[in-house]
Amino acid sequence: MGMPRVVIQTQDFDLSSEVRALLSDDFGVGAVTSFVGTVRDRLGTSGDEAAGRIEQLELEHYPGMTESAIESMIDQAFARFDIRAARVIHRVGPLEPGAQIVLVAVASAHRAESFKACEFLMDYLKTQAPFWKKEHTPDGAHWVDARVSDDQALARWGISAANAV
Repeated sequence: MGMPRVVIQTQDFDLSSEVRALLSDDFGVGAVTSFVGTVRDRLGTSGDEAAGRIEQLELEHYPGMTESAIESMIDQAFARFDIRAARVIHRVGPLEPGAQIVLVAVASAHRAESFKACEFLMDYLKTQAPFWKKEHTPDGAHWVDARVSDDQALARWGISAANAV
């Protein structure tokens, strides 16, 4: 068996190494799309200076359950799109601003399928993966609630989610 499709880890990852491993000598691949999410230093939307500063983001998960949920997401991506490989790495534990949090990488014969599958997986991760995020700010720590915009992003794939409060 090749590399695992889902990895939850505390240590950082290297995008170039992960893409090379994803290709795994599959010469039918014509496109690789990747998304790397990082820790912002501000609460809220980018550039919103009034929102407050993040000193650290802490992520928790349920081992086993989280990997299984993401595996199911990848299975759905394979069913929806013509892709050849997919990999998700998600970090947990305390992370500083600028740190990489998540990698979604998808390989396909053609770029359109690769882009769509990567975006689908990221939208799915934001709403359906069992992770819990706590933001640490100068004013204290608080758990992050789901956002309506994340539920709306998933809805465009025909999947209903009501995670936002």
